[in-house]
Amino acid sequence: MAEPTGLIQIIKSPAKASSERPAVRPPIVEWPAVAERLRDLAARRTRQPALEVCELCGAAIEEDHGHLVNVANRALLCACRPCYLLFTHAGAGGARFRAVPQRYLALPDVASATAAWESLNVPIGLAFFFTNSSTGRTAAFYPSPAGPTESELPLDAWEALVGEVPALSSLEPDVEALIVRRRVPSPIQGADDVSMSGTDAFVVPIDACYELVGRIRRSWRGFQGGDDVWREIDEFFTRAAEQARSALP
Repeated sequence: MAEPTGLIQIIKSPAKASSERPAVRPPIVEWPAVAERLRDLAARRTRQPALEVCELCGAAIEEDHGHLVNVANRALLCACRPCYLLFTHAGAGGARFRAVPQRYLALPDVASATAAWESLNVPIGLAFFFTNSSTGRTAAFYPSPAGPTESELPLDAWEALVGEVPALSSLEPDVEALIVRRRVPSPIQGADDVSMSGTDAFVVPIDACYELVGRIRRSWRGFQGGDDVWREIDEFFTRAAEQARSALP
């Protein structure tokens, strides 16, 4: 009797489809787990500090970095160390940019230059002064809750002050400033504290002046500024005095 070849063939050689591996299904991920993962990634990005970059070359820079002054528009630029050093010499880069130095110098002689100070007609007890190399003139700036108010000084009045305080002749145009506070007892010190009267005067980097302006704007409250403004001003002059002392030989 002949074998049923068709049946044997089926038994010996299973159908082709049966030899294929079943498709592997991807693991099922629950949406709550996905959402939690996304929230974790977003939180990590938020915690990472934003990197500052050099405004000339785009390199990343540390929080403590130098500044350049754009002489044409008096804008301050953050700079990496190599770019900063490029402009530390007068005339570098066509004198378009100048590196802001880090000099702090106490000028006690300003307190005794009463006549010259009065000729400046400074209306308030806090002001800073710097010379604009583009115009060759010195201007006074008065910090306020709206930003610095500028007033160009009479040329002879500034020269009279320089005559009484010779150290002012070394003030570098555009990048250094004379900052002066004519002290009277502030509200948080008490009106009867006579020891707080006097004059504080320093040569400081110009970026320090603009930092003080920003602190005053941020902390100003009400009509007279509030206690926080006085604290910011006191802290600024305390730091300036410390910097000037540390620079002494």
